[in-house]
Amino acid sequence: MDADIILKATQLTKQFRGFYAVRDVDLSVRRGAIHALIGPNGAGKTTVFNLLTKFHIPTAGTIMFDGEDITHEKPAATARRGLVRSFQISATFPHLTVLENVRVALQRPAGLAAQFWRSSDVLKQLDERAIALIEDFKLMPWLREPATNLSYGRKRALELATTLALEPRMMLLDEPMAGLGHEDIDHVVELIRKAAQGRTVLMVEHNLSVVSKLCDRITVLQRGEILAEGDYATVSEDPRVREAYMGKEAA
Repeated sequence: MDADIILKATQLTKQFRGFYAVRDVDLSVRRGAIHALIGPNGAGKTTVFNLLTKFHIPTAGTIMFDGEDITHEKPAATARRGLVRSFQISATFPHLTVLENVRVALQRPAGLAAQFWRSSDVLKQLDERAIALIEDFKLMPWLREPATNLSYGRKRALELATTLALEPRMMLLDEPMAGLGHEDIDHVVELIRKAAQGRTVLMVEHNLSVVSKLCDRITVLQRGEILAEGDYATVSEDPRVREAYMGKEAA
């Protein structure tokens, strides 16, 4: 496998009772890139994510991560490799504070993940790193605030901070802009750009304006198959992509 490719799916296929949700998908994600997976509703984007993160086992095809075959690996083993999906590990604990949420996430890379009997003084050794992440994501005014009290946009920022606390090598973000107001979108775009420094991101996103600002490469799915691939200029000018999103123009 090309050393510049961190994730490669070949002929990836998932069939449910005779229906092909994903069929013969070839996907290569370059190391250090922000790569978008887009397409109309029902295109198979979430199924691809579920296959890559091992929530579904492929009917056919292979998945390679950093040169290793992970096709039939358990989800937890894949996550331990550093391939993590935002909703799996970054859902916040609503009644813990911002600081406590990030500190809990930091326990795993620090080797304290299962050591619930350790004193709070031991866990406080993680505070310096936790506070640095919280500052990066502009959440310091809410340091002692329970996560349940945060606005939706700030909860997204906290989720990204907890994701980064796990020191992922590659993040899969499933519709990170979903539900955000216009005022929050630009902020979350910058947070993702910051989070992507030194790592790879694959994201499903419906907001094409966000995709155009953020992503190096785009793969377009339709009916479970790849319709087009390239940079934003290439795919946005593709008549097949235009038809998939806007329908065929009347003659």
